Amino acid sequence: QVQLVESGGGLVQPGGSLRLSCAASGSIVSIRRMGWYRQTPGNERELAAGITSGGITNYSNSVKGRFTISLDNAKNTVWLQMNSLKPEDTAVYYCNADIQKLTLGRVISGNYWGQGTQVTVSS
Repeated sequence: QVQLVESGGGLVQPGGSLRLSCAASGSIVSIRRMGWYRQTPGNERELAAGITSGGITNYSNSVKGRFTISLDNAKNTVWLQMNSLKPEDTAVYYCNADIQKLTLGRVISGNYWGQGTQVTVSS
């Protein structure tokens, strides 16, 4: 079984910063890609930032220049540094990962989600 455990959400004033972390655990053979998605009530989950195991990153236009995603392959952990936060960044942030895991002697690829962490930007 693979688990993604997120931490770091909370309440911050506009212009402030937060750092989210997500640690993957379980019978992991390799992580191909990790990302952060966010969702507000009544809307679909959208990608905020993603990173491959090789370090290639991509960002939504709404967070580009303010958020930075980073990955430690050895620790199976991804971080999202969020600076210059705006009220419109308020959302539940979900960690997502494409992982190859070992199951009954076989390597199986799967996509996994964390439980979500609330980020609220408000004065």
